[in-house]
Amino acid sequence: MIAIWACALASALGAGAPSETTTERLPKGRLVIDGGGQPSAAVIKRTLALAGGPKTKIVIIPQASNLPGSGAKVALRWLQLGADNPAILDLTDPAAAVEMIRHADLIWIGGGDQERLMGRLKGTGVPEAIRARYHEGATIGGASAGAAVMSKTMIARGVEGYNKPLANFPLFGEGLGLWPGVIVDQHFLKRKRTDRLKRAVAEYPDQVGVGIDESTAVIVNGRSFEVVGESSVTVVDSRAPDPKIPAAKVLTSGGGDGAPPAEVPTGVKTATVNPGMIYDLDRGIIPDQVAEKR
Repeated sequence: MIAIWACALASALGAGAPSETTTERLPKGRLVIDGGGQPSAAVIKRTLALAGGPKTKIVIIPQASNLPGSGAKVALRWLQLGADNPAILDLTDPAAAVEMIRHADLIWIGGGDQERLMGRLKGTGVPEAIRARYHEGATIGGASAGAAVMSKTMIARGVEGYNKPLANFPLFGEGLGLWPGVIVDQHFLKRKRTDRLKRAVAEYPDQVGVGIDESTAVIVNGRSFEVVGESSVTVVDSRAPDPKIPAAKVLTSGGGDGAPPAEVPTGVKTATVNPGMIYDLDRGIIPDQVAEKR
Protein backbone atom coordinates (compact mmCIF):
# COMPACT_ATOMS: atom_id res chain seq x y z
CA MET A 1 0.00 0.00 0.00
CA ILE A 2 1.35 3.40 -1.00
CA ALA A 3 0.32 5.81 1.73
CA ILE A 4 1.23 8.95 3.61
CA TRP A 5 0.22 9.87 7.12
CA ALA A 6 -0.16 6.10 7.59
CA CYS A 7 -0.06 6.15 11.37
CA ALA A 8 -2.58 8.96 11.65
CA LEU A 9 -4.91 7.30 9.16
CA ALA A 10 -4.70 3.93 10.89
CA SER A 11 -5.48 5.58 14.19
CA ALA A 12 -8.46 7.42 12.74
CA LEU A 13 -9.84 4.22 11.27
CA GLY A 14 -9.28 2.28 14.48
CA ALA A 15 -10.98 1.89 17.81
CA GLY A 16 -13.95 4.09 18.56
CA ALA A 17 -14.48 5.24 14.97
CA PRO A 18 -17.98 4.68 13.56
CA SER A 19 -18.43 2.39 10.58
CA GLU A 20 -17.84 4.17 7.26
CA THR A 21 -20.97 2.61 5.82
CA THR A 22 -23.34 3.23 8.69
CA THR A 23 -26.61 4.96 7.87
CA GLU A 24 -27.40 5.78 11.49
CA ARG A 25 -27.43 9.38 12.68
CA LEU A 26 -27.05 10.87 9.23
CA PRO A 27 -25.93 14.52 9.28
CA LYS A 28 -28.62 17.18 8.98
CA GLY A 29 -26.47 19.26 6.63
CA ARG A 30 -25.61 18.97 2.96
CA LEU A 31 -22.31 18.60 1.14
CA VAL A 32 -21.57 20.42 -2.11
CA ILE A 33 -18.45 18.90 -3.66
CA ASP A 34 -17.11 20.71 -6.73
CA GLY A 35 -14.56 19.20 -9.11
CA GLY A 36 -12.70 22.50 -9.59
CA GLY A 37 -11.68 24.38 -12.71
CA GLN A 38 -13.81 27.26 -13.97
CA PRO A 39 -16.43 27.91 -11.27
CA SER A 40 -20.00 27.14 -12.29
CA ALA A 41 -22.50 29.88 -11.46
CA ALA A 42 -25.19 27.21 -11.23
CA VAL A 43 -23.25 25.40 -8.49
CA ILE A 44 -22.63 28.55 -6.44
CA LYS A 45 -26.24 29.75 -6.73
CA ARG A 46 -27.59 26.33 -5.80
CA THR A 47 -25.22 26.14 -2.81
CA LEU A 48 -26.28 29.57 -1.60
CA ALA A 49 -29.94 28.59 -1.83
CA LEU A 50 -29.33 25.35 0.10
CA ALA A 51 -27.59 27.24 2.88
CA GLY A 52 -30.38 29.76 3.37
CA GLY A 53 -30.00 32.48 0.75
CA PRO A 54 -27.95 35.69 0.40
CA LYS A 55 -27.92 36.57 4.10
CA THR A 56 -26.58 33.20 5.22
CA LYS A 57 -23.37 33.29 7.28
CA ILE A 58 -20.56 32.13 4.98
CA VAL A 59 -17.03 31.26 6.09
CA ILE A 60 -14.42 30.65 3.38
CA ILE A 61 -11.42 28.44 4.19
CA PRO A 62 -8.57 29.41 1.81
CA GLN A 63 -5.66 27.63 3.50
CA ALA A 64 -5.26 24.98 0.77
CA SER A 65 -3.72 27.72 -1.39
CA ASN A 66 -0.36 29.41 -0.84
CA LEU A 67 -1.27 32.30 -3.15
CA PRO A 68 -1.76 35.71 -1.47
CA GLY A 69 -5.32 36.94 -1.72
CA SER A 70 -6.82 33.54 -2.62
CA GLY A 71 -9.49 33.90 0.06
CA ALA A 72 -10.47 37.36 -1.13
CA LYS A 73 -10.76 36.07 -4.70
CA VAL A 74 -13.17 33.32 -3.63
CA ALA A 75 -15.14 35.78 -1.48
CA LEU A 76 -15.52 38.15 -4.44
CA ARG A 77 -16.96 35.34 -6.56
CA TRP A 78 -19.60 34.65 -3.91
CA LEU A 79 -20.41 38.37 -3.64
CA GLN A 80 -20.84 38.63 -7.40
CA LEU A 81 -23.30 35.74 -7.36
CA GLY A 82 -25.51 36.98 -4.56
CA ALA A 83 -23.88 36.45 -1.15
CA ASP A 84 -24.09 39.42 1.22
CA ASN A 85 -21.01 39.17 3.41
CA PRO A 86 -18.71 36.12 3.16
CA ALA A 87 -15.99 35.98 5.83
CA ILE A 88 -12.48 34.54 5.40
CA LEU A 89 -11.11 32.16 8.02
CA ASP A 90 -7.91 33.30 9.76
CA LEU A 91 -5.96 30.65 11.67
CA THR A 92 -3.78 33.13 13.57
CA ASP A 93 -6.09 32.70 16.55
CA PRO A 94 -7.35 29.08 16.47
CA ALA A 95 -9.99 29.71 19.16
CA ALA A 96 -11.45 32.58 17.12
CA ALA A 97 -11.34 30.43 13.99
CA VAL A 98 -13.31 27.66 15.70
CA GLU A 99 -15.85 30.23 16.89
CA MET A 100 -16.33 31.45 13.30
CA ILE A 101 -16.99 27.89 12.14
CA ARG A 102 -19.46 27.28 14.96
CA HIS A 103 -21.60 30.20 13.79
CA ALA A 104 -21.39 29.50 10.05
CA ASP A 105 -24.33 28.27 7.97
CA LEU A 106 -22.17 27.69 4.88
CA ILE A 107 -18.51 26.66 5.03
CA TRP A 108 -16.67 26.72 1.69
CA ILE A 109 -13.19 25.20 1.29
CA GLY A 110 -11.13 26.63 -1.56
CA GLY A 111 -8.72 24.95 -3.94
CA GLY A 112 -4.98 24.44 -3.82
CA ASP A 113 -3.23 21.51 -2.16
CA GLN A 114 -5.24 19.18 0.07
CA GLU A 115 -2.14 18.04 1.96
CA ARG A 116 -1.30 21.65 2.76
CA LEU A 117 -4.84 22.28 3.93
CA MET A 118 -5.00 19.31 6.28
CA GLY A 119 -1.57 20.22 7.64
CA ARG A 120 -2.65 23.80 8.33
CA LEU A 121 -5.87 22.71 10.05
CA LYS A 122 -4.28 20.01 12.18
CA GLY A 123 -4.45 20.80 15.89
CA THR A 124 -6.58 23.94 15.48
CA GLY A 125 -9.93 22.36 16.35
CA VAL A 126 -11.36 23.53 13.01
CA PRO A 127 -11.87 20.03 11.48
CA GLU A 128 -13.84 18.95 14.54
CA ALA A 129 -15.92 22.15 14.39
CA ILE A 130 -16.65 21.60 10.69
CA ARG A 131 -17.87 18.06 11.35
CA ALA A 132 -20.04 19.28 14.22
CA ARG A 133 -21.66 22.01 12.11
CA TYR A 134 -22.32 19.53 9.30
CA HIS A 135 -24.15 17.20 11.69
CA GLU A 136 -26.09 20.16 13.09
CA GLY A 137 -27.31 21.26 9.65
CA ALA A 138 -24.75 23.53 8.00
CA THR A 139 -23.90 23.24 4.31
CA ILE A 140 -20.26 22.28 3.74
CA GLY A 141 -18.77 22.77 0.29
CA GLY A 142 -15.45 22.83 -1.47
CA ALA A 143 -13.76 22.86 -4.85
CA SER A 144 -10.67 21.00 -6.11
CA ALA A 145 -8.56 20.43 -2.97
CA GLY A 146 -11.68 21.37 -1.02
CA ALA A 147 -13.41 18.44 -2.73
CA ALA A 148 -10.65 15.91 -2.04
CA VAL A 149 -10.74 16.55 1.72
CA MET A 150 -14.40 15.50 1.96
CA SER A 151 -13.25 11.85 2.09
CA LYS A 152 -11.71 10.22 5.14
CA THR A 153 -9.42 8.18 2.89
CA MET A 154 -8.20 11.11 0.82
CA ILE A 155 -6.30 11.04 -2.45
CA ALA A 156 -3.53 13.41 -1.43
CA ARG A 157 -1.77 13.39 -4.80
CA GLY A 158 -0.40 11.13 -7.50
CA VAL A 159 3.11 9.77 -7.79
CA GLU A 160 5.14 12.59 -9.32
CA GLY A 161 8.06 12.41 -11.71
CA TYR A 162 7.11 9.13 -13.36
CA ASN A 163 5.65 8.24 -16.71
CA LYS A 164 2.36 6.41 -16.99
CA PRO A 165 1.10 4.04 -15.71
CA LEU A 166 3.03 4.63 -12.46
CA ALA A 167 1.93 8.28 -12.48
CA ASN A 168 -1.63 7.04 -11.99
CA PHE A 169 -0.88 5.52 -8.59
CA PRO A 170 -2.51 7.64 -5.86
CA LEU A 171 -0.90 8.56 -2.56
CA PHE A 172 -3.30 8.67 0.36
CA GLY A 173 -3.78 10.90 3.38
CA GLU A 174 -6.48 11.57 5.93
CA GLY A 175 -9.23 14.01 4.99
CA LEU A 176 -12.10 15.50 6.95
CA GLY A 177 -14.21 12.35 6.64
CA LEU A 178 -17.48 14.16 5.91
CA TRP A 179 -18.63 11.68 3.25
CA PRO A 180 -18.33 8.13 4.71
CA GLY A 181 -17.61 5.24 2.40
CA VAL A 182 -16.48 7.41 -0.53
CA ILE A 183 -13.16 8.43 -2.07
CA VAL A 184 -13.43 11.68 -4.04
CA ASP A 185 -11.25 12.56 -7.02
CA GLN A 186 -11.49 15.97 -8.69
CA HIS A 187 -10.66 17.57 -12.08
CA PHE A 188 -11.64 14.07 -13.13
CA LEU A 189 -12.19 13.90 -16.89
CA LYS A 190 -10.17 17.03 -17.60
CA ARG A 191 -7.02 15.48 -16.10
CA LYS A 192 -7.80 11.88 -17.14
CA ARG A 193 -7.91 10.42 -13.65
CA THR A 194 -10.00 7.31 -14.28
CA ASP A 195 -7.05 4.97 -13.78
CA ARG A 196 -6.08 6.76 -10.57
CA LEU A 197 -9.53 6.38 -9.04
CA LYS A 198 -9.76 2.73 -10.07
CA ARG A 199 -6.46 2.09 -8.33
CA ALA A 200 -7.71 3.89 -5.22
CA VAL A 201 -10.83 1.72 -5.12
CA ALA A 202 -8.68 -1.39 -5.67
CA GLU A 203 -6.63 -0.32 -2.62
CA TYR A 204 -9.78 0.35 -0.56
CA PRO A 205 -12.45 -1.98 -2.00
CA ASP A 206 -15.03 -1.08 0.64
CA GLN A 207 -15.08 2.51 -0.65
CA VAL A 208 -16.99 3.93 -3.64
CA GLY A 209 -14.93 6.13 -5.94
CA VAL A 210 -16.62 9.34 -7.08
CA GLY A 211 -14.76 11.27 -9.79
CA ILE A 212 -16.08 14.80 -10.29
CA ASP A 213 -15.20 16.71 -13.44
CA GLU A 214 -14.45 20.44 -13.61
CA SER A 215 -17.31 22.99 -13.42
CA THR A 216 -19.44 20.22 -11.90
CA ALA A 217 -20.51 19.34 -8.38
CA VAL A 218 -22.38 16.72 -6.41
CA ILE A 219 -24.90 17.70 -3.76
CA VAL A 220 -24.85 15.01 -1.10
CA ASN A 221 -27.94 14.21 0.90
CA GLY A 222 -27.41 11.18 3.14
CA ARG A 223 -26.56 8.18 0.95
CA SER A 224 -27.43 9.81 -2.37
CA PHE A 225 -26.16 12.69 -4.46
CA GLU A 226 -27.41 14.89 -7.28
CA VAL A 227 -25.13 16.16 -10.06
CA VAL A 228 -25.15 19.89 -10.85
CA GLY A 229 -23.07 21.87 -13.34
CA GLU A 230 -21.59 21.51 -16.79
CA SER A 231 -20.04 18.03 -17.08
CA SER A 232 -20.49 14.61 -15.46
CA VAL A 233 -19.52 12.46 -12.49
CA THR A 234 -18.00 8.98 -12.73
CA VAL A 235 -18.71 6.34 -10.07
CA VAL A 236 -16.34 3.40 -9.58
CA ASP A 237 -17.64 0.64 -7.29
CA SER A 238 -16.05 -2.74 -6.56
CA ARG A 239 -18.23 -3.67 -3.59
CA ALA A 240 -20.28 -6.86 -3.71
CA PRO A 241 -23.98 -6.04 -4.18
CA ASP A 242 -26.14 -6.27 -1.07
CA PRO A 243 -28.98 -8.70 -1.81
CA LYS A 244 -31.20 -6.93 0.72
CA ILE A 245 -31.07 -3.64 -1.25
CA PRO A 246 -32.88 -3.66 -4.61
CA ALA A 247 -30.90 -1.92 -7.32
CA ALA A 248 -32.60 0.97 -9.08
CA LYS A 249 -30.43 0.34 -12.12
CA VAL A 250 -27.77 -2.28 -12.79
CA LEU A 251 -24.42 -0.62 -13.45
CA THR A 252 -22.50 -1.54 -16.56
CA SER A 253 -18.93 -0.94 -17.57
CA GLY A 254 -18.29 2.37 -19.27
CA GLY A 255 -17.86 6.04 -18.56
CA GLY A 256 -14.67 7.91 -17.80
CA ASP A 257 -11.73 7.95 -20.12
CA GLY A 258 -8.55 6.11 -20.90
CA ALA A 259 -7.67 2.44 -20.87
CA PRO A 260 -8.45 0.40 -17.75
CA PRO A 261 -5.50 0.08 -15.38
CA ALA A 262 -3.62 -3.17 -15.02
CA GLU A 263 -4.75 -5.64 -12.37
CA VAL A 264 -8.08 -4.00 -11.67
CA PRO A 265 -10.23 -6.56 -9.84
CA THR A 266 -13.04 -8.21 -11.74
CA GLY A 267 -16.46 -6.99 -10.72
CA VAL A 268 -15.57 -3.30 -10.80
CA LYS A 269 -18.63 -1.37 -11.94
CA THR A 270 -18.63 2.15 -13.33
CA ALA A 271 -21.43 4.58 -14.04
CA THR A 272 -21.58 8.03 -15.60
CA VAL A 273 -23.96 10.39 -13.81
CA ASN A 274 -24.99 13.50 -15.71
CA PRO A 275 -26.36 16.84 -14.42
CA GLY A 276 -29.85 16.51 -12.98
CA MET A 277 -29.45 12.80 -12.21
CA ILE A 278 -29.54 11.31 -8.72
CA TYR A 279 -27.26 8.48 -7.66
CA ASP A 280 -27.70 6.33 -4.56
CA LEU A 281 -24.54 4.73 -3.15
CA ASP A 282 -26.45 1.53 -2.37
CA ARG A 283 -28.89 1.29 -5.29
CA GLY A 284 -27.24 3.07 -8.22
CA ILE A 285 -28.85 5.61 -10.55
CA ILE A 286 -32.37 6.52 -9.47
CA PRO A 287 -34.78 6.85 -12.41
CA ASP A 288 -36.68 10.12 -12.81
CA GLN A 289 -39.97 8.67 -11.62
CA VAL A 290 -38.32 7.52 -8.38
CA ALA A 291 -36.50 10.81 -7.87
CA GLU A 292 -39.76 12.75 -8.12
CA LYS A 293 -41.10 10.94 -5.05
CA ARG A 294 -38.07 11.64 -2.89
